[in-house]
Amino acid sequence: MSTQQNTTVSLLRKQIQGAHQLLQGTMQSVNADMAHWTPDGIANPIDANYAHVVLSEDGLINGLLKGGAPLFATQWAGKTGVNQMPPSPDPAHPGFPNWSGWAHAVQIDLQALHTYAQAVFAATDEYLATLQDENLQRKADLSALGLQEASLVDALNGGVLSNTYTHTGEIACLKGLQGAQGYPF
Repeated sequence: MSTQQNTTVSLLRKQIQGAHQLLQGTMQSVNADMAHWTPDGIANPIDANYAHVVLSEDGLINGLLKGGAPLFATQWAGKTGVNQMPPSPDPAHPGFPNWSGWAHAVQIDLQALHTYAQAVFAATDEYLATLQDENLQRKADLSALGLQEASLVDALNGGVLSNTYTHTGEIACLKGLQGAQGYPF
């Protein structure tokens, strides 16, 4: 098989690895007090943003795209560091649920969540390593999320890559508002 056939998958895999590294680096100096702090307004705490990224990726990759069960429902059940799961999307009402109430009520063990995140990110990378470029145009059924069918590359780009970068930015901002360095650079 030629290198050209793996160019797109290889690039996507590297981008997702980079997003994971940035998220983990941004979370590195977060302590429990910083993690659940909320500024005035409607922002969600750092720990809830972090949990959202990890739980969403697990559900998307291990549940919807691989057609299995997420790690949080199998070998990581009760060990994710999150005392309650966020609200699930309602397929009858397209779009994502308002998870603000959950974000302010959830209790999170950052060390346990970090360990779970490593398992999720490893599972994502293992999944991506199995793909070929021609797989990326396969349609993914996202109706469980209240969304329409999308190509695999669009599901990975929006559901993993963009989601990770977006919430990493929120986390960096929330750290900065608390007087800490946001990003790890």
